[in-house]
Amino acid sequence: MKQAHIGSDFDDFLKQDGLLAECEAGALKRVVAWQIEREMKRRKISRAKLASRMKTKRATLDRLFAQNQSSVTLQLLEQAALALGKKLRVELA
Repeated sequence: MKQAHIGSDFDDFLKQDGLLAECEAGALKRVVAWQIEREMKRRKISRAKLASRMKTKRATLDRLFAQNQSSVTLQLLEQAALALGKKLRVELA
């Protein structure tokens, strides 16, 4: 019995099924959301206060922290970073 994925890695499996980009985007978004949330806690800023600083609705900001929502704009991430006195850095590796 020949098994197709023996010896390959998980990235190869995801790439073969066309899911790699989606999984990586979701993971990157969760990391950035975690960093924003960590900075919010450090500065004792609530989500409502951050949304106010960003001049956006709380519901819009909640998309950033939703576990099942990987589609957020760079503009939203940049607004959140600036509202926390930080800069968003995106790089191609």
